[in-house]
Amino acid sequence: MERRLTWKEATRRALYGAEGFYRRAEGPAGHFRTSVHASPLFARALADLARAAGLGTVVDVGAGRGELLIALCRIAPHLELIGVDVADRPEALPPSIAWEPEIAPGRAALLIANEWLDNVPADVAEVDELGVPRVVEVDVRTGEERLGAAVRDGDARWLDRWWPLVGAEPGTRAEIGEPRDAAWARAIERLERGVAVAIDYGHLADGRPPYGSLTGYRQGRQVPPVPDGTCDVTCHVAMDAVAAAGEAAGARDTVLTTQRHALRALGLVGHRPPYELARIDPAGYLAGLRDAGEAGELTARGGLGDFHWLAQGVRMPVPEQLRP
Repeated sequence: MERRLTWKEATRRALYGAEGFYRRAEGPAGHFRTSVHASPLFARALADLARAAGLGTVVDVGAGRGELLIALCRIAPHLELIGVDVADRPEALPPSIAWEPEIAPGRAALLIANEWLDNVPADVAEVDELGVPRVVEVDVRTGEERLGAAVRDGDARWLDRWWPLVGAEPGTRAEIGEPRDAAWARAIERLERGVAVAIDYGHLADGRPPYGSLTGYRQGRQVPPVPDGTCDVTCHVAMDAVAAAGEAAGARDTVLTTQRHALRALGLVGHRPPYELARIDPAGYLAGLRDAGEAGELTARGGLGDFHWLAQGVRMPVPEQLRP
């Protein structure tokens, strides 16, 4: 097997190959914690968003082991729920929830992509000693890197528009987001009508990380990104580029905000219950404390609250609640 590949190809094999990370029995939840795992309040907020948009179907892209869908099924059993993932249908999934390997066209739906785009494989570019951006190659067994050919064609055009490296110092890096843009554009094109929401850690043009953000996660810990199938390999998303791709694919209304704003606008405020409730309804007081703590985690600055929410309407507007 070829040992040195570009990061895009190495990541594709490591995450989605026959023995890839996302096909492992423990699933993503065995290695990192997302908003879905933090609290069922996240699912409740998304159910409220579907109701505000007047949509009776929710499509979860990159559904993992169906955790969000199972929570939605409990909270809003009237919703038609569909999971999309390369992994096989989870055994614990209720039979009422559909499971598909790719997004089917022609639906009216709320499409949710929670921490999906960061795992769409992307190549890495690095500026060499002559100031030329070159594609980084990686040893799939060790993670050791070397510089390959100069960045060309569509990748070069993407960098020039969204993450310019001209004049940058040697060693400056960028993750080439064109595959994420293309994946999101396909998702938008598949909607007959609806709202598509990408939720991810990311950056905008005025805040690109100068040395990139490529990293790995294994069993709850951040680790060096070695594309051998034993850890998640991920990097942050250029959300403004994704937004432009969605608009080019047919989205006519775009809102880009933070998870902190979005969840609070959907009613997730996380107030501590009044002390008097502890005397009148001790169980209700404890439940209120739990909800307040979980809401705090979901909306915390420096954590999940800083996630970007990109909401785009297809033949309909984005619900007013999400607008800053």
